[in-house]
Amino acid sequence: MLAFWFKIPLWQRVIAALILGVVTGLIWGPESETIKWIGDFFIKAIKMLVVPLIFFSLVAGVAALGDLKKLGSVGGRAMLLFVITGQIAAWLGLALGTFFQPGKGVDTDAIEMGDTPAPNDTTAVDMILSIVPDSPVQVMADVRVLPLIVFALLIGIGILMAKEDGKPLARIFDSGAIVMQKVTMIVMELTPFGVFALMAWVAGTLGIDALLSLAQLVGLNYLGCLLIIGIVYSGMIKFVAKLPVIDFFRGIVDAIAVSYSTASSNATLPVTLRCVERNLGVRNSVASFVVSLGATINMNGTAMYLGLATLFGAQIFGVDLSFGDYVLISITSTLGAIGAAGIPGAGLIMMALVFGSVGVPLETIAFVAGVDRIMDMMRTTTNVSGDAAVAVTVASMTGEIDRAEMISADDV
Repeated sequence: MLAFWFKIPLWQRVIAALILGVVTGLIWGPESETIKWIGDFFIKAIKMLVVPLIFFSLVAGVAALGDLKKLGSVGGRAMLLFVITGQIAAWLGLALGTFFQPGKGVDTDAIEMGDTPAPNDTTAVDMILSIVPDSPVQVMADVRVLPLIVFALLIGIGILMAKEDGKPLARIFDSGAIVMQKVTMIVMELTPFGVFALMAWVAGTLGIDALLSLAQLVGLNYLGCLLIIGIVYSGMIKFVAKLPVIDFFRGIVDAIAVSYSTASSNATLPVTLRCVERNLGVRNSVASFVVSLGATINMNGTAMYLGLATLFGAQIFGVDLSFGDYVLISITSTLGAIGAAGIPGAGLIMMALVFGSVGVPLETIAFVAGVDRIMDMMRTTTNVSGDAAVAVTVASMTGEIDRAEMISADDV
């Protein structure tokens, strides 16, 4: 029986658990709250991973550059495109959340509130000073996002500056990142049980209004991802790389299919590399560097979703956000997406970081966890498409692309 369970792909188990949870909640009613502890256990397991996962992943990602010189012609362009598109994605999520307000109208009286982070009321100067940690250990204990990320980036840069002397430490962080990804995969096996319990609780306790709000959130997640792919990435290919948009998407169709089904940028990495090199004519030196780096730090779908989900939670619980909070959300969403591992559920793990920065209750995670897998599949497709788009754009800017090979590959 156990062997049969694991033979079923995780995403199929999650979808089945989601449907069964909704049906159970609607039938059972408010009594379904008695199994909510299973979902709470799942959420606590996810929160446990936040600090070690983001720390090891970020340090390993920076160290993977291999040499500070690579931040020049290829690395510099790639990093710039990753940051710019990440900011566009985060602000798109904020715009969709502000305009459509998917969290409005949900009755939260039945929710037992836990500790709510204090709203952000710091000045710009305080924010700048806060990114430098007084104590890295205290930052990790408090799960403070910006100083944690800054410290991780500095460690990674220090490893690069140390060159040969830094390689042993780089291997340790690389191994640590791999180990944390494996631990995350173990925790993700709890997803069907957590999703079942949380969806039963939402449907039974909060009713149809909550389900409709979640459905709207899912729809906006897909809309945002499609806008990033259809406008941002297509614009990069057409106006910067000056290549046919249709041919580009035809060339990465295999990577799109694998990324949607696996919800993992890392699992899709070999397919993405093959598509970018064979179908799009990008030289191996550029493709291997940009796509591999992108699988680690280019998470535009996640950045968009984190901005959208933060507003969703703020609307549910009546948290008033200022423009300064929007700016902070855009920054933490982009940096949180950079720190997210390219594995299923990584966006869910980063939520605690973004929510805590602007005082959005962490109970929001329990709301969205039930439908996260459905959204994660589309977010991963967006992320992988972005890896390929940046690789092609950088290759075109540096003359490292065989345009004739791209055309001939598409004609076959």
